[in-house]
Amino acid sequence: MPKPLRPSTIAVVKETVPALAAHGSTITREMYSRLFRNEHIRMLFNQANQGESGAQTHALAAAILGYARNIDNPGVLGAVIERITQKHVGYNIMSEHYPFVAEALLEAIAHVLGEAATPEILSAWGEAYWFLAEILKEREQTIRNGILAAEGGWTGWREFRVMEKLRESSVITSFLLRPDDGGKVVLHKPGQYLTFMLSPDGGDTIKRNYSISSAPSSDTYRISVKREANGNGGSRYLHDQVTVGSVLKVSPPAGDFFLPADQNGPVILLSGGVGLTPMVSMLEAVVNQGPHIDVHYVHGALNGDTHAMRERVQTLARRNPRVAATTFYSAPGVDDVLGKTHDAEGFINTDWLLANTSLLTADVFLCGPRPFLRTLVDALVKVGVQSDRIHYEYFGPADELLAA
Repeated sequence: MPKPLRPSTIAVVKETVPALAAHGSTITREMYSRLFRNEHIRMLFNQANQGESGAQTHALAAAILGYARNIDNPGVLGAVIERITQKHVGYNIMSEHYPFVAEALLEAIAHVLGEAATPEILSAWGEAYWFLAEILKEREQTIRNGILAAEGGWTGWREFRVMEKLRESSVITSFLLRPDDGGKVVLHKPGQYLTFMLSPDGGDTIKRNYSISSAPSSDTYRISVKREANGNGGSRYLHDQVTVGSVLKVSPPAGDFFLPADQNGPVILLSGGVGLTPMVSMLEAVVNQGPHIDVHYVHGALNGDTHAMRERVQTLARRNPRVAATTFYSAPGVDDVLGKTHDAEGFINTDWLLANTSLLTADVFLCGPRPFLRTLVDALVKVGVQSDRIHYEYFGPADELLAA
């Protein structure tokens, strides 16, 4: 652990909370602008999260504000810190990259706050930054050491060859990946993702996270990717240009959203759209282990045309008597038949979950677009699901301090 912060530093940082609440997004926007002047540093980041919506800028501002408010008790930030460090491992962000962020952040604070950014404030924030940075770096090294100690583990970028490319629906395609060096792969935790370094059309290198959609295996990984028509390159590149035999650069599995190996109570897996990918990984893992816990897989899709892995999930449910699977279609197509292609119409809701699942005693795992999560997580809390039983992952920028 790093040397504890001085009481005077804690006091000064907490005094800056009102300024951060008022100007946080402006500070982080300025920070990114300065940071990305360095091409090498810019390429470390996921530029998909730096779009016009400003989502990552606002997320980072919220993270910095949260750190300032809790700087005298950083233990409450444990979940956020774990999410950050997992992202860093995926993006291959190393200790030598931290000084660039420190410089950009302090320059941004000075620029935005002007004369209010006294030497005392800048000194305190410099100390606070490096206190957190040391915590992050220590945890990242622990994660990397654990990966390397496992069979098939590696760090950095490793080449994987596409062994199969399977169209799962009109918008989702799966890719089966095997190491090009012929070696084993480290077993992932069901729910984790892989990070890819891609070069669409020979242009700028981009980095993308894609959830693993298969049970842990020492030989291969599978990802299932939705083609985003308005995206910025990653999914379209995989769908349109990557073929069987293509080689992709991949970093080890990462992520703090996963089904624990020692899970011993009922589980409900809720997903919307392509959010099914980590849920299928969890479902396969449970079925492979045998009938030891009750699982209800509940998925929401637009219709049969966009519904991926239907047959795969049905097969898994038939293999394990303690697994149930239910599908909601919000806009059934002309060829969709209630009771045959899907089990319910409309959207997944807590009234249905209360009536048909062990909602109040189960651990609930959710993955999907922000509107899906925002609606369901709030609803779950309102009907009495304990917050520590609600586990979710969303697509897009996270509240993190370095990886974006």
